Amino acid sequence: MVVCANLLLPYVLVLISSSSPPNGDPTTQRLPTLLTVRVNVPPLQSVGTDGNKGKTFAWADKADVTSSMEVIKYYAGWADKITGQTLETTEKKMIYTRHEPLGVVGQIIPWNFPLLMLTWKVGPALATGNAIVLKPSEFTPLTAIRMCGLIQEAGFPPGVVNVITGYGNTVGAAISSHMKIEKVAFTGSTLVGRKIMEAAAKSNLKDVTLELGGKSPNIIYDDADMEQAVNWAAFGIFWNHGQACCAGSRIFVQEGIYDEFLKRFTEKSRAIRVGDPFETGIDQGPQVSQQQYDRIMEYIDSGKKEGATVHLGGDRHGTEGYFINPTIFTETKPDMKIVKEEIFGPVGVVIKFKDEDDVIRQANETVYGLASAVFTQNINRALDTAHRLHAGTAWINCVNQLHGNVPFGGCKQSGIGRELGEYALAHYSHIKAVHINLGHQM
Repeated sequence: MVVCANLLLPYVLVLISSSSPPNGDPTTQRLPTLLTVRVNVPPLQSVGTDGNKGKTFAWADKADVTSSMEVIKYYAGWADKITGQTLETTEKKMIYTRHEPLGVVGQIIPWNFPLLMLTWKVGPALATGNAIVLKPSEFTPLTAIRMCGLIQEAGFPPGVVNVITGYGNTVGAAISSHMKIEKVAFTGSTLVGRKIMEAAAKSNLKDVTLELGGKSPNIIYDDADMEQAVNWAAFGIFWNHGQACCAGSRIFVQEGIYDEFLKRFTEKSRAIRVGDPFETGIDQGPQVSQQQYDRIMEYIDSGKKEGATVHLGGDRHGTEGYFINPTIFTETKPDMKIVKEEIFGPVGVVIKFKDEDDVIRQANETVYGLASAVFTQNINRALDTAHRLHAGTAWINCVNQLHGNVPFGGCKQSGIGRELGEYALAHYSHIKAVHINLGHQM
């Protein structure tokens, strides 16, 4: 670690740690208390929903807040463990490597998980000793602002974590093209990811990591546990109103169980409760904005026009607000927009397949490669399928399982690099090799 990292180390270590602070610095005792206490009172969960986002209060509490704590704890543990190597060459030389912070890094996060995405970004950046300029989505700025308050109250040095609110074409563009920002990390659409790469290339060739869109396949083999497959499939596509980059939006079901699965899946989907996200028992709130609502409805209309069958839903819920009923399409074709493109809403397609080779071909027939899932009780088939799928993550008999110590990211047009785990740390430092001459003479 270098000087910058050493200065930040006491603060990072106690970001959520309950142990005594390094060097007895009293300011470092405050943030763990603030986060562990305030995370368990309604205001922080409310900010986790970010008011205008529509996320249900229950899920903000159960998933976003809890997982965010896990991520920061994980990276706090890494802060004093990032070391270089001593390398042997000859007896007349000593060589060692050191991990140096990049300096100022830019981070741009989306609106679908405003608290969780913030922790995914700042955790590894702080653990490696960088300063941060972060832009939250213009739809959900409150979470980042509230977290800034907690970071400041805990005593972090001024200027370490900086949040700038605004639009992508102004603030996001400025971060991507700034000559003194050495890296930009972005989570969002593939379209915007291209613009960020272009801006980075045209400016100072800053390092870029991208976690982008997906059209994830969820494969249900005929020997799967039917009840579990149905439950997980519904969770895979309708969790967070379908507004998840890893949503299992293409559900492939083997022909022998297709009819029974579709029947049970329909019953499960029909039981999803849509309504006020702050009400107890509600599973799905409104979509984030008029723009997103219109976009999803356009995809639904496209599916109807192209000849797909609306098996369930396909319309708005109620008479006002951005509510959309859980929607299932069947009888689709591979070239339909609802099969090919990321919808980012509560819309899934159920597709029949014949055998393993057939489903692998269909599943990989996409420009995306973020996540995938396989349901079967045959472990050999499960592993074989997982290995053949072109995706950064393969879940077996589960979906949407994310952990702070496990890398997450995609291949193809789903992104570059990895979030989470030890792998994310490599994106926030550069390696310097130091050669020491102990005997070579010229």
